[in-house]
Amino acid sequence: MTNHPRALDALAAADAAELEAILLEICSSPRWAAAVAKARPWPDRSALLAANAAAMESLTVGDLHDAMAGHARIGEPKAGDATSEREQAGVQGVDQALLDELHRANAAYEAKFGHVFLICATGRTAATMLAALRERYPNDPAAEAEIVRGELRKINDIRINRLLDKS
Repeated sequence: MTNHPRALDALAAADAAELEAILLEICSSPRWAAAVAKARPWPDRSALLAANAAAMESLTVGDLHDAMAGHARIGEPKAGDATSEREQAGVQGVDQALLDELHRANAAYEAKFGHVFLICATGRTAATMLAALRERYPNDPAAEAEIVRGELRKINDIRINRLLDKS
């Protein structure tokens, strides 16, 4: 991964409103965005990623729901949203029967937990995401919340790195 200090410097120098908007594009939890912003200036990429990790650890279950609200249902990337389509590339062109099963499993998960099934979909196929969904379905809400927290951190790391790698 290359280092683009200009991108990090520009992010660190952004005014409060601009920084909040950028951070909320990465993660839709206002508490997460505030915690990451409060950690600036970030001397390097590692410090910004550490701020992400620390902010994720501080989120309540309600904050996690705020963060999940910014994510499309697995198997249904947001049309026209390049980030959503890129992250869910593994569902593009898959067999309709597999998509139908993914939709059914999503519905059961959402009925049980009250939120979308969240997984870091980057690099995963529809079949592996369906397997993970089935594996996690028996979890209790507290255990699932901690898994979601970890998945959100991974997604945020990818999004932060992508932002910093832009020239």
